[in-house]
Amino acid sequence: MSNNANYTSTVDVRSIVPRERHPLIFGTFDALAPGEALLLINDHDPKPLFYQFQAEAEGEFTWDYIERGPEVWQVRIGKADGAAPVQRACGH
Repeated sequence: MSNNANYTSTVDVRSIVPRERHPLIFGTFDALAPGEALLLINDHDPKPLFYQFQAEAEGEFTWDYIERGPEVWQVRIGKADGAAPVQRACGH
C-alpha cells in the first residue's frame, strides 16, 4: 500500500513490547533530518502517540495516516522542514 522509497526508515512496532514502542519511535524520529519521514506500522490506532508528539514536538512533525486498520495502521511521521535537532530525556 505504501512506497518505502518515501521514508527514511520504517518502524514496525507490532512485535515490540508496548513500553519500548514510544522511546523507539521518538528515537527514530529524532534521528531524521528536516524533510525526512518515517513509516510507523502499528496494530492499533496510535492516537496516544500523536498526542505525545503534540506535547513534546509541537510544530516539529507532520502526521499523515496511510492506512487506518482495522488490523494494521500505517502513519507517515515527518520532521518538519526547519525543525531543530532535539535532545529528549529518556522515558518518553
